[in-house]
Amino acid sequence: MTTPNRALEHNSKLFEGFESLTFDDLLVVPGWSELLPHEVDVSTSLAGMGLGVPLLSAAMDTVTEAPLAIALAREGGIGVLHRNLSVEDQADHVERVKLSQSGMITAPVSLPPTASLADAELVMSRHKISGVPICDPSGVLVGILTNRDVRFCTSADDARPVSDFMTSEGLVTAPLGTTLDEAVQILHRHRIEKLPLVDTAGRLGGLITVKDINKRIEKPNASLDEQGRLRVGAAVGVTDTVERVEALADKGVDFVVIDTAHGHT
Repeated sequence: MTTPNRALEHNSKLFEGFESLTFDDLLVVPGWSELLPHEVDVSTSLAGMGLGVPLLSAAMDTVTEAPLAIALAREGGIGVLHRNLSVEDQADHVERVKLSQSGMITAPVSLPPTASLADAELVMSRHKISGVPICDPSGVLVGILTNRDVRFCTSADDARPVSDFMTSEGLVTAPLGTTLDEAVQILHRHRIEKLPLVDTAGRLGGLITVKDINKRIEKPNASLDEQGRLRVGAAVGVTDTVERVEALADKGVDFVVIDTAHGHT
């Protein structure tokens, strides 16, 4: 049996002749380069998806949930959501990433005219949005409720229906298929921040917002899917794999990774 003193003596001998350095002891001298920083291309691809920067976050519960995945994708990388969550919660994180930015929101959150003001404020708070379209039971757009409509409401109004507050007169819409450039012109012309897209029957089919357009301008290298939404991955294990993958796919996850501590067995 090795005594503590013998162990210390043994360890000290291991490091004899080696010089110990810290980061402060070193200075990396830059070499001469003909390249300017803006000429450097660090883009790469992951499973056929283009990434502006080669950064992929770890699928750890202390590292990647929706906030980091959003921030990383906006910079051109991508996050992998950890699996130490229920199936529903992990799918919810995927949805939060996908709803955080869109070229065009293809399935916008909406409410019926009979929904209470409290319900509307809960939905807007949960999805971090400043307005919600109001549709009748057949999906026809009948109004839109924004923060401006409820700015002076009090708790006494919580039980009242959103139809009492929504904007319905002079509602500005555009047909499905409207491009982002066309949407910018309409938004600017009417001084509005949200542009609902409707089909020929007036049914809501999409939503374009000034906020999403500004995000694309601010972060041109963001990792986006075909619909202009931020990309995100998620980890799955080897037990509830099928159920979890189906739930993640329903929310639009871009890829999944198998995460197990015993991959060799």
